[in-house]
Amino acid sequence: MGAVRERLPEGRYGRSADARADRQLRIAAVVLGSLLLAGLGWFGWHYVVGSKISAEVIRFAVVSDSEVQVHLEIRKDAATKGVCTLRSRSEDGAEVGRKDVAVDESADRVDKVYTIRTTARATTAELIGCTAR
Repeated sequence: MGAVRERLPEGRYGRSADARADRQLRIAAVVLGSLLLAGLGWFGWHYVVGSKISAEVIRFAVVSDSEVQVHLEIRKDAATKGVCTLRSRSEDGAEVGRKDVAVDESADRVDKVYTIRTTARATTAELIGCTAR
């Protein structure tokens, strides 16, 4: 036979401490969850609306031990000017080249090939980001 747990009569002694703690924990979880969701929404909205210039690497080619060509497509407002930063890495992940590309064209879409000079043979090229001026 197992141990029998004695139950207190309902309503006679008020709410138990466990029930009160559970209720407080639920309220705290709802408040913190709401704050987290609101924060994520604000950051997402700020990222999408605040981004006046964006770009993506279409393709890249390692031309030699000291050069990588990157085909970059940039989307922006026609009046916006900015800078995009490209980086090239070697096989072990070390950065071997970096280039800041000025985006001064008055078009809303810029499609160009840029050359990154490297200090060693690169295996990849990536876009770090773009910022509007």
